[in-house]
Amino acid sequence: MHAVLNDMLVIELGTMVTAPLAGMMLGDMGARVIKVEQPETGDPFRGHGGGRYSPPFVAYNRGKQSIQLDLRSEDGLADLIRLLERADVVIENFRPGVMQRMGLDHARLRAINPRLVHASITGFGADGPYKGRPAYDSVPLALSGLSSLLLDPADPRMAGPTIADNVTGMYAVQGVLGALLRRDATGEGGHVEVNMLEAAISFIPDAFAQHSRAGIVSGPDTRVRISQAYALTCGDGRLLTVHMSSVKKFWEGLLKVIERPELASDERFATPVVRTRNYDALRALLGEIFATRPREAWMAALAAQEVPAAPVLSVDEVAADPQVAHLGTFATSEHPTMGQVVGIKSPITLDGARLDTLAPPPELGADHAAIAAEFDLHTR
Repeated sequence: MHAVLNDMLVIELGTMVTAPLAGMMLGDMGARVIKVEQPETGDPFRGHGGGRYSPPFVAYNRGKQSIQLDLRSEDGLADLIRLLERADVVIENFRPGVMQRMGLDHARLRAINPRLVHASITGFGADGPYKGRPAYDSVPLALSGLSSLLLDPADPRMAGPTIADNVTGMYAVQGVLGALLRRDATGEGGHVEVNMLEAAISFIPDAFAQHSRAGIVSGPDTRVRISQAYALTCGDGRLLTVHMSSVKKFWEGLLKVIERPELASDERFATPVVRTRNYDALRALLGEIFATRPREAWMAALAAQEVPAAPVLSVDEVAADPQVAHLGTFATSEHPTMGQVVGIKSPITLDGARLDTLAPPPELGADHAAIAAEFDLHTR
């Protein structure tokens, strides 16, 4: 998808994950992204773990330019307006009311630049009883019902990657692209609004359909029972996953792999419905069987029967996987002072092509002088 947004200028007023991810994704499609950062510290994500170039910051900010503006000052605000006058998109994830207090509500932005697409990302929306609350990933996860699908009620503990943050950034990009497409027809920009709570809810439509259509309140194992997905420990202590869904040939293939044909007529497992009902019993049985052989042996046997399965890889193992290596998913760039930076290419291709080289994230304020000269800003 690289170059489809060539000649587009995106101004990112983003911190942490949601807006920076959206800006990075637009940059992956060819847009020029200028990240406006506060004086001294810049994006707070820079300092996670010390320094100003932390792994979390690197993860969401490749290929951007960085300028520092004090948006509480008249000159800083005037400089931002100069950038916005020539921009195609502005993305911000301030709390509701912040843009208005800066004198940059959507009506003012429209007056500054009628073609500007303004993307606002909030935790809970622009109004309502929660509008002023702080929102980080775990909060909308909890409110949306998504956490109830992840947590073990007997031993509740947060785990895993950011989900609400990332999904919200992706929905924001979808909204921006739609607004840009409309602008091609009308010549006018627009105001895209996305909130983390609704983005997280939208991410799990199956759980809500189960409730509204079947009266089922999903829990952590509802989906895996229905889809017949199993995580199993092999004889060498390594993990693999098997996902049979309701496809008959996958069940039959698994029985051949484990050499237990009699289970086909076992009343507990004879149909997808009863296998779902007796998931725990089948899981325990498979656990005993898979503990008898090493993972490579099981993977070879599963592949021979075309049963959907994969080894459970740790993060440090992923790049060496043959399929990942074949796809060329990772790219390495060299920052002049920060050294080697490994990035993940966009998974989207267009006509077989995608961005194969990734520019590293910028140091704080690295492009300030050049941007100030180009846009004739007050702060040099």
